[in-house]
Amino acid sequence: MRLSEMKAGQKGSITRIGGGGALRRRILEMGVLKGTEVYVEKYAPLRDPLELIVKGYHLSLRVEEAAQIEVENVA
Repeated sequence: MRLSEMKAGQKGSITRIGGGGALRRRILEMGVLKGTEVYVEKYAPLRDPLELIVKGYHLSLRVEEAAQIEVENVA
């Protein structure tokens, strides 16, 4: 499933980071790496952007950026 498809309150583990160039590099530099656990804190009122908790800090991504990241649900 894609990160952009997760609902607020769900946890997931990153399995793949797509995209290319500057976008991929920026996401990796922010600590969003394969195997990292993420928690979807909330979506903005118009569902863009979404707020994640990654490694203890809050990170906001646009939905189109989150669509490049594949995750698996963590119970």
